[in-house]
Amino acid sequence: MARISSFPPIADAGCRLLILGSMPGEASLAAGQYYAHPRNAFWPVMGQLIGFQPGVEYPWRVEALLGAGIALWDVLKSCERSGSLDSAILRGSLQVNDFSAFFERHPQITRVAFNGAMAEQLFRRHVSHGLPAGLAPQSLVRLPSTSPAHASLSLVEKARQWRVLLGFSGPSVGTD
Repeated sequence: MARISSFPPIADAGCRLLILGSMPGEASLAAGQYYAHPRNAFWPVMGQLIGFQPGVEYPWRVEALLGAGIALWDVLKSCERSGSLDSAILRGSLQVNDFSAFFERHPQITRVAFNGAMAEQLFRRHVSHGLPAGLAPQSLVRLPSTSPAHASLSLVEKARQWRVLLGFSGPSVGTD
C-alpha cells in the first residue's frame, strides 16, 4: 500500500469559509487538482452556488472559489490507501494537516464545512480540540459528499443541500 500526500490549501485573506475533504482520490492526485474525478460533483455544485461553468479550466475554478471567499483543503496531509475510497485508508497511517498554523495564517475563517462524513470524523477526532476561539462548534457543518461513491443523491439534490447548509441564496441552475 502506497503512502499518498494531499495538496497545499487553496486560501487567501478573503476566505471566510473552509471546505475540507478527507484525502484526494487517485484521479485528483494524478491531475494535481482538487476534485479531478469527472464524476465528482464538487465543481458542478460549486458552479451552481457561486456562478461559474464547472468545465472551465482549473485555475479559473480556483479563482472563482477564492473570489467567493471559499478556501479548500483536506484534513489529512498523508496516509496509506489503496484506491480512492475513504474506507480504504489505513487508520494507523494518518498524518493530519497542520490546522494550528493554517488558522493562525487565516484568522478570518469563521466556518468549516466538511465534504462528507469521513472528513468530519477525521477533523473532529484529530483537530477540533485545538480550534481557534472564532470557530465555535456551531460553525462546523457536514455537507453531503460530492464523491461519485455517494450516488444516492442527484446532483440537483446535492447542490440544494449544500445551498441550504451553507446559507447561499439564489436559485439552483443545475439538472440531474
